[in-house]
Amino acid sequence: MAVSTVGMLETLKRRPDRRFAEACDKAFKLDGVFYDLWKKTRWEMAPEHFRNFMALEAQASALQIWDPLLIPGLFQTESYARRIFEDEPGITPELVEQRVGNRRERQSILIREGGPMVLSLIDEGVLHRPMGEADLMREQLARLLEVSEHPRVTIQIVPYAAWSAVGLQASFTIAELSGVPSSVYVESAPRGLTIGERETMTALVGRYDALRAAAFPKNLSLDLIKEVMARWT
Repeated sequence: MAVSTVGMLETLKRRPDRRFAEACDKAFKLDGVFYDLWKKTRWEMAPEHFRNFMALEAQASALQIWDPLLIPGLFQTESYARRIFEDEPGITPELVEQRVGNRRERQSILIREGGPMVLSLIDEGVLHRPMGEADLMREQLARLLEVSEHPRVTIQIVPYAAWSAVGLQASFTIAELSGVPSSVYVESAPRGLTIGERETMTALVGRYDALRAAAFPKNLSLDLIKEVMARWT
């Protein structure tokens, strides 16, 4: 661990990341103490409206995700995520990088032992919507294909031909604990909302089921992703 790195952390010129926490545990021969502390501060660095759901997401047995506008955060590449965050009026470069790091760390649940089952429905328009140069979009769609190979991840595309307007109002994620919906995170402007009220969750589960019924099966969804990826030249 470089002395300059420690100095920058001590003077608050740099935030600690996962590698630093793990290096501290190794140096002091501790069993994950610094890593656990880092995870708690990471939640504090996340946008306030999302902190509660981050904790629920990390404990979930299953996640059901719907997004009509963007690649879901759990599957975003750093370049794609950075491009989204950079568009926020008044945001600083430091905050952009902090949020990119938070998003990257959230994605660790995909490879964590005992992580949740993830079912993601994505509108076909998301594959065509340019969020940067062609190489950024190719990289992002390649990431979707890579993630879809994970045994706990299923990605399905809701095609234009479905004529489905059920979920166009907002993206949302349903978090389940032991097979039962426990909370829903709904994206909205200027901030998202975590919902635990049973009636609202039931309504959103119904919407999700309708969207899934309109989606391509997994194999056709992946074929469509490959087809669109080839067009990003």
